[in-house]
Amino acid sequence: MASDGHAPGFVPGRGYTQEDWDEVCDNPEITPEQAVASRPLAEAMPELVAAMKRGRGNPRAATKDLVSLRLDKDVLATLRAGGSGWQSRANDMLRKGLGLDAGTPSTAAE
Repeated sequence: MASDGHAPGFVPGRGYTQEDWDEVCDNPEITPEQAVASRPLAEAMPELVAAMKRGRGNPRAATKDLVSLRLDKDVLATLRAGGSGWQSRANDMLRKGLGLDAGTPSTAAE
């Protein structure tokens, strides 16, 4: 412990308090034997790793292409005003306007 009664090395503003730091500062360093005996997280806790992988959102659809499109500012503002998902809604509007079936993207080669 430092001369002020606190453990050395505390840096404020990193999401923990001086008390948190003092509580865990006496953790011993890992020994070479412990390092050799350690296992990868995926092997030690496969359920946790699987749960972490599931939480990453929807995969990018392989049937869509990234394009650059110029729109009038008021059109874009109106689309964005609808909140999250505005790009998908714009895609649905284009499909409807072009007379394409909703939700069934074309798989024809270009």
